Amino acid sequence: MSFTTEAFYMSKLFALAIPIPPNKKEEWKKFITELTGKWQAEFSASRKKPGIHERTFHQQTPMGDFVIVTLEGNDPEKAFQNFITPDDEFTNWFKQQVKDITTLTLRRRKWGRFRS
Repeated sequence: MSFTTEAFYMSKLFALAIPIPPNKKEEWKKFITELTGKWQAEFSASRKKPGIHERTFHQQTPMGDFVIVTLEGNDPEKAFQNFITPDDEFTNWFKQQVKDITTLTLRRRKWGRFRS
């Protein structure tokens, strides 16, 4: 049996676990409904540009509800920064929803790192 170098290549992974406050669960559901409805085209387009694979899911735990976001690819941190950088209607709406629901403020640091 032979293996190529590509068979062992592992891309980089960037992951976030963001708490959803108990009083914000319905807002979270509405946000997801709007992402997959009204904002579907913009959401899909914003995720295709960076060339990474994103997985987002809702996780219920004994400590409460969380949204888990994983980005996998050559430079997932840069891709994440690129998601939150544009100053357009969709990105501004998305960032405001995240802030209103989770209190997490998505913005870039001057040296290009994610900060909350």
